[in-house]
Amino acid sequence: MPAVRDLLDAYVQGRILLDKATVTLYEDIQEFWVAERDDNAEVVGCGALHVMWEDLAEVRTLAVKPGLKGAGVGHQLLEKLLHTARWLGVRRVFCLTFEVDFFGKHGFVEIGETPVDTDVYAELLRSYDEGVAEFLGLERVKPNTLGNSRMLLHL
Repeated sequence: MPAVRDLLDAYVQGRILLDKATVTLYEDIQEFWVAERDDNAEVVGCGALHVMWEDLAEVRTLAVKPGLKGAGVGHQLLEKLLHTARWLGVRRVFCLTFEVDFFGKHGFVEIGETPVDTDVYAELLRSYDEGVAEFLGLERVKPNTLGNSRMLLHL
């Protein structure tokens, strides 16, 4: 997780990714996949899949070492996350991103509304997870999400 922390910090400083406490990264470690170099096992990318509901998950914290952007690392990580979602039986995958073109190449489309019915919305309101609050578009997290696009993929 220290290598993931280092990777994320550059994107956090650039306000591309939201900062997460290191303890939160450790709590969510089972959600992560990492990409490593073959020759020295250096972590060059990461991404997480967070299941939010029985048929809905979110791609989170997808990042690639800045010098390797465009080399296919992000695509491989996203494909692994989507494969994991299918394996878990998730039918819809959400992301909140500045990288609209990247996610669009994988079939994600921009959405406006929160794509859940009122009963599920009410249940999700009980979550303490900041990412769920962002998904729901709650007022308390709106400053975190300004400029981001909400995107959804149906698997």
